[in-house]
Amino acid sequence: MDADLLENWLRARSIARGLPQPVPDRGALRVDTGQPHEKRRYVFAGPSPRITELARDIIEPHVYIKMCGPAPLLQSLVPPRWLPQPGGYMMVKEPGRNPVPSLPLGYRLQVVTEFPLTTVRIFADDDTLAASGYAVEYGDVFIYDRIATDLAHQHQGLGAAVMAALGTAQQSQAARRVLVATEAGRRLYSTLGWTLHSHYSTVALKPPF
Repeated sequence: MDADLLENWLRARSIARGLPQPVPDRGALRVDTGQPHEKRRYVFAGPSPRITELARDIIEPHVYIKMCGPAPLLQSLVPPRWLPQPGGYMMVKEPGRNPVPSLPLGYRLQVVTEFPLTTVRIFADDDTLAASGYAVEYGDVFIYDRIATDLAHQHQGLGAAVMAALGTAQQSQAARRVLVATEAGRRLYSTLGWTLHSHYSTVALKPPF
């Protein structure tokens, strides 16, 4: 995994989510998320013996270790008291022409940019939120984050419309586009020209803590 790409993505993600900027810590980038379900996360660019050292030292709950690489490899580096969590896929799309946002009838688009953050929302005719997403430009990356479509409005192309609308905010056409997808998201993004860059794996302590 490209360590610079990972760091820029993580810094942009922190901006998108209103989190503290990551700091180097024990061979990883640490983000102090400060949430009830997640106190902090340690993100590694790849396998390292320091993952094993860190996992042995952590005893408090709601701390996550993440690594760019397949889940079985991360699992092999931590003690048995650490359990695998739902994984993700870091995907990239090379700079290029951005598609024009297209909406089906019955929906309207809202785009708000407060640089470097852009927020896109799609509303149905009854003003319910049907889909949304966020993007941040930072350094040499343009990241997409929290792309979501309400269950009642899926399979109508709203996710693709959110992605296209977010892309209109990209200022540097040299910036590499980056996101982390779920399994379902990976299928959608693959149809939009995105390619897999790295698995993004997670472990957490087994309860009771």
